[in-house]
Amino acid sequence: MSVLLGHVGTALVVVGALVLALAGVGLLRLPDLYTRASAVTTASGLGVGLVLVGVLLHHPSLGNTVKVVLAVVVQLTTAAVGGYAIARAGYLTGVPLAKRTRYDELGAVVRTARGGPERPGRRRRPGRRRGRGRG
Repeated sequence: MSVLLGHVGTALVVVGALVLALAGVGLLRLPDLYTRASAVTTASGLGVGLVLVGVLLHHPSLGNTVKVVLAVVVQLTTAAVGGYAIARAGYLTGVPLAKRTRYDELGAVVRTARGGPERPGRRRRPGRRRGRGRG
């Protein structure tokens, strides 16, 4: 059984390394910041998870299992939040979208927040001013 776990663990480490290498290719080949951030965030979560589980299969124990589970949860959480923060910061600083991008759902929200035209279907009540407290 130990030999089988070793082979499966090696396969998982290799597949995880290939996923991370593919993320590197995506980083070089994808057209804009947003698709690059998405590719790297997604691939890093999957790749690191596969590598860690593969290493766990080489050295199985309760302590290592707890460490791997904790490391995978932290990796997935921080990668998602970091990717979102990078993409949003890029958008708010004016990094252009790729030419083939069809939807810009954040654009209406940002324009409204900056005092531009409001989103369709949303009206202010007459007689009320924005930004003023009561009293």
